[in-house]
Amino acid sequence: MYTSYIGKKFLKIYKEKENKPENYSAKEFFEGEMFPLFFQDGSHLMHVGNSPFFQKTKEEDNIKFGSKSLAQLNNLQKKIEVGIPSGSIYVGYGAEEIQATSSGQLTSLNIIINETEIYSSWIGEALAIGINGGFVMLIDEEEVLLKIYKGWSNYRNFLSQTPKLKDKQIETWNGHWICQALSLEDLNDFNYSKIETAEVVGNIAIPTQRWSEVLFVFAKKYPLKVLTVYAYTLSQTNTTLGFINLYLPDVRRMFELRDKLFLNNNETILNDKEIETLEPFYRFNEACKMGAIGLKSIEPRGLREFMSKGTVDYASGKDYKFTDEKSITNFQLYKLWIIAMLNKTELLKLATDVASALSTHETQDTKENRGKSEKSNLVKEILESKNLKSFIDSLTSIITKENAYIFKSVVEEILKMPSDNFPLFATLIRFEYIFLKKN
Repeated sequence: MYTSYIGKKFLKIYKEKENKPENYSAKEFFEGEMFPLFFQDGSHLMHVGNSPFFQKTKEEDNIKFGSKSLAQLNNLQKKIEVGIPSGSIYVGYGAEEIQATSSGQLTSLNIIINETEIYSSWIGEALAIGINGGFVMLIDEEEVLLKIYKGWSNYRNFLSQTPKLKDKQIETWNGHWICQALSLEDLNDFNYSKIETAEVVGNIAIPTQRWSEVLFVFAKKYPLKVLTVYAYTLSQTNTTLGFINLYLPDVRRMFELRDKLFLNNNETILNDKEIETLEPFYRFNEACKMGAIGLKSIEPRGLREFMSKGTVDYASGKDYKFTDEKSITNFQLYKLWIIAMLNKTELLKLATDVASALSTHETQDTKENRGKSEKSNLVKEILESKNLKSFIDSLTSIITKENAYIFKSVVEEILKMPSDNFPLFATLIRFEYIFLKKN
């Protein structure tokens, strides 16, 4: 199981950092580091379904070993020594019996699963990053693993100091912790107040991080890397999304373009937090279906409402309305993502020029015409074009000496674009036109 791989990978790093002997084992780490922190207290940091830490103990065992938690530890040790490996002791593995719902991982092959594999799986799971949608990610990156480990004790402190806080959320905690920790030189500067809690059936819980926010944080920290994550969820039925590449240089482009295009314009500055909290159109499992996660995966939710009908699924062709600060921020996020997808900064100026030419053409109607003018209708047809042909045909119908060069330039440019980019560029023109009309 990949939980074991990550656990063993971390243990190797840990031994080097802490000068532990080469024979220092996963069992020793679990019993010396994890058990006192995760399970000795009545509130646990991690949940492994049907494990001995999830089950009641006999009162005589509690007396014999000194406490309920020590009795549970003894039960776990015994099951690992003599029991059949299953998800209750080998984290991420299948069920013990073929009739169970997560029995798909069972095999008739005589695969030996030793003690090191089992204890390592507990370590690996404790290093997983929880994201919204119920999924977790494991990342084979030394700095990330070490920083997550250093956040375990902080979670215990946060749990102890926050009344009615739900326990057993280590993966969720890791998501919040790593989003701050990767940018901190001193982990003591971690800001607990940034962790918002939500009410859940009379108690409070830490909500999972938005997967796109975790992606943005990684993109800022590792702007030149392609990280591979293993994504899955453990429940009554285990679900594996598999190994997914995170194309961080593509995602980083949004920050780079913000600095290049928008930084000197006070009305269009987006701070890092506004970018990082972008809500994506795709859920995480849907994004994974693309085969890799990059810029396309973080298409902003709501953008398609303002794309011309028929250009992409769920496009509504609505006119954008500026109603409050949030609407202005979203407008800039939409534009920034589109420009990053087009990957050609000159297209912003070209879209602005086309929008200006359309606006100028529309205002040339005579003042006597109080209703919908012919020129306004023609401009509307251009802005609502469903495909490249209708866009060019509509442009041709209003070409004049004044706008001929701009229209010629835009046609030449879009003919060179991949077909998937036309709806995005057409939307950029719509946005620039709406912005000009507003101002």
